[in-house]
Amino acid sequence: MSILSDKHIILGVTGSIAAYKAADLASKLTQAGARLDVILTRGAEQFVAPLTFQSVTGRKAFTEADLWGGEAHVLHVGLGHAADLLVIAPCTANTIAKMAHGLADNLLTITALAMRGPILVAPAMDVGMYEHPATQTNVATLRGRGVHFAGPGEGRMASGLTGLGRMLEPAEIIGHIRRALGKTGRLAGKKVVVSAGGTQEPIDPVRVIANKSSGRQGYALAQAAIDAGADVTLVTAPTGLVPPVGAQVVEAQSSGEMLEAVLAACAEADALVMAAAVADFRPAQVSEYKLKKRDGIPQITLEAAPDILATVAGQRRRPAKSPKGELAEGSGLKRLKAVVGFAAESRDLVENASAKLSSKKLDLIVANDISSSDAGFAVETNRVTLLYPDDRREPLPLMSKADVAEIIMEKVASLLEN
Repeated sequence: MSILSDKHIILGVTGSIAAYKAADLASKLTQAGARLDVILTRGAEQFVAPLTFQSVTGRKAFTEADLWGGEAHVLHVGLGHAADLLVIAPCTANTIAKMAHGLADNLLTITALAMRGPILVAPAMDVGMYEHPATQTNVATLRGRGVHFAGPGEGRMASGLTGLGRMLEPAEIIGHIRRALGKTGRLAGKKVVVSAGGTQEPIDPVRVIANKSSGRQGYALAQAAIDAGADVTLVTAPTGLVPPVGAQVVEAQSSGEMLEAVLAACAEADALVMAAAVADFRPAQVSEYKLKKRDGIPQITLEAAPDILATVAGQRRRPAKSPKGELAEGSGLKRLKAVVGFAAESRDLVENASAKLSSKKLDLIVANDISSSDAGFAVETNRVTLLYPDDRREPLPLMSKADVAEIIMEKVASLLEN
């Protein structure tokens, strides 16, 4: 998670049973490369010891006692001014109320007032407390000031009751942290569409023609775009993956559904990254009923599936200037300035990818050899070559799909800036 690397994050922990999750969150953020300072309220210390956080972060955990130390008059200022992000997880109704009304009676709330960077709150409270009008008014006040909220979630509470108020799990909170930190990235203010997964072309109500795409690279691209500040629409075929926090998810099973979804999303998009493995062929006829073995082996006639990138290329228009220098009216995907395709090949990698780059009028194509056991489908790593319209080739070494995604999004940002 390069977006977390060397980021200075303050983790505030308040008096909730969910404080035990905060230790896991602190550990995960530290492992991701963040420099983490933890502030525990007096209530938090009743649930988890400062030593727990010092052990997982390798840094001092601040408590209420530090507020009255020799450097108390500058401690909160130093923390609040130096940090890239303040995260309060769990955050009780009491602390939300204090922040909304500007109360500063402990080290955490004083630091929140002194904070110059973004603040992210992960509420945690029993059933009914979050929905109480007083809490909702306080939450609305903080949202109006730009405070980000992660959750709460719905589920079973420590009291045995079930409802809204659970603190989100650490992995999901980290997604919100990444989104908050990426707000000012290179793609801030841009709309990016990413497609992912392998389409499924129905044969009958039960069976489909599919491929081996896991969707990992596409989901990594969506996360990288969010990390860079983009407003992301993820058009996804069926996968077993959890979408990145902040992505607008549009589900599309077949190539036809994905074509419709991509075109709709691209109408107001700046960039399209087409990482989905879209079927080239589909059954010409779909049986209304499940095909039965007793009826013999069916003869399935295939037809060409929709070519999404070719359709996008046909509708893509760059605004033309009239003789007076004014932008002329056009049609199609006028806003779409960057289109990136993928070529998963089992032979003649560069030749096939180059042909696709040219025929689909792409700004960049990412070619990967799916015959390799450590790259391509169903693995965490990829080895790709980037090809450009001016015949440049940029081979990349074996790396994680997350790292590949970050490089591609840097290229997308450069295309939009130029």
